[in-house]
Amino acid sequence: MTVSPPVRIAILDYDAGNLHSAARGLRAAGASVDILATPADLHRYDALVLPGDGAFDPAMLHLEKQGFVDPLRAALHRGQPLLGICLGLQLLFEGSEEGSRPGLGVIPGLVKRFRPEPGLTIPHMGWNQLHWTQPTPLWQGLAPGTWAYFVHAYYGDPRDPAWIAATVTHGSQTVTAAIAQGGIMATQFHPEKSGSQGLKMLDNFVSFVRHRLVGQ
Repeated sequence: MTVSPPVRIAILDYDAGNLHSAARGLRAAGASVDILATPADLHRYDALVLPGDGAFDPAMLHLEKQGFVDPLRAALHRGQPLLGICLGLQLLFEGSEEGSRPGLGVIPGLVKRFRPEPGLTIPHMGWNQLHWTQPTPLWQGLAPGTWAYFVHAYYGDPRDPAWIAATVTHGSQTVTAAIAQGGIMATQFHPEKSGSQGLKMLDNFVSFVRHRLVGQ
């Protein structure tokens, strides 16, 4: 029996953290993972991961300084799958209330801040339940109401709700927890910190990419 080569995934390193735990989870799913600080070889990979912690404007500045912005847009245009994590989801939008720099503009819409309300803790930090709003490969084998780990004060608000793959409720506010359209998927929560359920999502992403390769 012929054994197919591992899925090759590049994690973009633009000084926004959250790299190595995501790499471990993807490798556990059978992927070959490289961490890239320059965009020269993006086209050589089967899929890309855009992680990130921290603030919107500094993250976009680092992406620009390291030359990732145009190659990343080109990669998505040619259909390379992408998984965004936390800040990596927010950077896909046109901009953010957190700053003034433009985002990648892949998803029409803005990143917004939770509205203050009595008793609401901002940032939204800790475990919370997901509500599926559309099927996506990330949810394969997981039950509605799956718990995931969040750390964020801002959330993506796409103009087209068809982008939203899951929501989460914090206080009285129900906001985007994940987006998906075609090969572009992103989570506001941290799958690599969400126990076995989160590792299953990373495994599902690797399986999605592998199936696409087999079908080509």
